[in-house]
Amino acid sequence: MSDLLSSRQTVGVVGHPIQHSLSPLLHAAAFSALEIPWVSMAFDAQAGEGQAVVDACRTLRIRGLSVTMPLKMEIARAVDELDPSAGLLQSVNCLTMEGLNAVGASTDGQGFLDALKRVHGERIAGSHAVVVGSGGAARSVIAALGGAGAAEVSVVARNRQKGAEVAELAGGAGRLGDPTDAAVADIVIEATPLGMAGTPFEFEVPLVDPAILHEGQIVVDLVYEPFETAWLHEAHRQGAETLGGLGMLVHQAALQIERWTQQSAPLEAMWTAAEKALGR
Repeated sequence: MSDLLSSRQTVGVVGHPIQHSLSPLLHAAAFSALEIPWVSMAFDAQAGEGQAVVDACRTLRIRGLSVTMPLKMEIARAVDELDPSAGLLQSVNCLTMEGLNAVGASTDGQGFLDALKRVHGERIAGSHAVVVGSGGAARSVIAALGGAGAAEVSVVARNRQKGAEVAELAGGAGRLGDPTDAAVADIVIEATPLGMAGTPFEFEVPLVDPAILHEGQIVVDLVYEPFETAWLHEAHRQGAETLGGLGMLVHQAALQIERWTQQSAPLEAMWTAAEKALGR
C-alpha cells in the first residue's frame, strides 16, 4: 500500500450544524468497498473558524475534508491553492492535504452533471436550462451548466440583483430569467431549500409553479431529504422526467473520494449506503 494510503487514514466533513450529515456514511461505504483502513468523522466548526480548520488538518495530518456551510467561502480564502472550479466560485466543498499544502476544490457542479448523466444521459450541450435559486448550490450548478455547453442558463431568484450576478457564472449563456421561462426549458433545476424540513417560510411557496412543467422536460430538485419533494412529485405528475438531489450528493462525494485516495470511487456501494440511510 502506498504511503498515501497508509499515512493519511482520516478524512471527514466539517461545518455547522453537522450532526445529520450523510458524508461520513458515504465515505465509510467507499472505504469498505475499497478495502482501505480509512475513517471519516464529523467535525463541528462554525463561521469564523475556517483558517483554524485548515491549520488543524496540517497539525493532525487529516487527509481531507468535505466542507459544508458556513465554511465554504472561508476555506476558499484559507487554502494554499484552488482548483479552477473553486477559483471560479470562490467556494470550496472539498479540502485535500497534499503534504502541508492545502488544496481546495468544488465538486458539487461536476457531481450534479455526473448524477444527471447517470440517469438521463448526455443532455446538457445545446440545452436551455432554468436554475431556481442564487445560493451556493445554485451557483455550482449554474457554473457547471455553462461549462458543459448549455445554450442558455436562465436564473430565477427572489433577489433579482443577486440572480443577475450569479447568472454570470454561466458565461455568455447566463441571463436573469423569469419563472415562466421554465415552461419552455429543456431542463429545470430547483436549487432552493423548498420542501426541506425546517426551511424558512419564504421557501414554502415555489418560484416556479410545477403546473407549467410537462412531458419532454428534465426536472431536478437538489433537496435529497425527503427523497422526493412535493414539488418534484408534482413535476412527475405533469409528465416530466425527474431526478432528486441524492444523486448530486453521492457523485460529489465520489469525486472527493477519488481526490483523497487516488482510486476510482465505488459508486454503487455509495449509492446503496445512501438509499439505505434514507429508507429507500
